[in-house]
Amino acid sequence: MANLLDDDQPVYVISVAAELSGLHPQTLRQYERIGLVSPDRTGGRNRRYSMSDIVQLREVQRLAAEGLNLAGIQRVMTLEIENAALRKRLAEIENAKNSTALVVWQPRRRRY
Repeated sequence: MANLLDDDQPVYVISVAAELSGLHPQTLRQYERIGLVSPDRTGGRNRRYSMSDIVQLREVQRLAAEGLNLAGIQRVMTLEIENAALRKRLAEIENAKNSTALVVWQPRRRRY
């Protein structure tokens, strides 16, 4: 059976997200304030976390356990996002280079 939930679908309330990530709900609020995680909001302004958010929170927790402060964690995460975007762009360029598309070239006539 296929997974019915997309990893980016916001479904978890803050208490469940805190339990899944192993963090206190107040810590999740702090991480949101400084931009380490950005949960979606419902019409009633309640936070909803996705599985991608949970994975990101676990990564923050892992980096903190390795001794990085929050500013360092934020920088590492920013660099990881930039790195992923560059890798995606490089793959697109390589795919275009290896394309089997037909390119038609017509020489210009020289005028003497």
